[in-house]
Amino acid sequence: MDDTSGMTADGEHRLSGSSVSPGHSVEAGLDRLARAVNRLDAAVQRRLEADMSLNGLQDELQRLGEDRSSLAATLDTAETRVARLEDANREVSRRLVSAMESIRSVLETHGG
Repeated sequence: MDDTSGMTADGEHRLSGSSVSPGHSVEAGLDRLARAVNRLDAAVQRRLEADMSLNGLQDELQRLGEDRSSLAATLDTAETRVARLEDANREVSRRLVSAMESIRSVLETHGG
């Protein structure tokens, strides 16, 4: 600190000593208060942005959960359809074999 100027090394006015007038002390105090409020405002803004980011992630997680549920339901429906098609395929195959055997039998009986 420089005792003759009334300023500290970081550029702020000293609160004690006869070289600092009351007006300068008030101005310096108001300046420090304004800087503190600005820092607080910036911290609040960062917190709000972090909260919005968290909310966005939570919303995305909710959407992903809904998508997963929808996809699981679609998969279940597709698996059920595949099972029905496999059953139908086996039935058609059985009927074709039966029809071919009937045709062979008719051909053998009638000399074909």
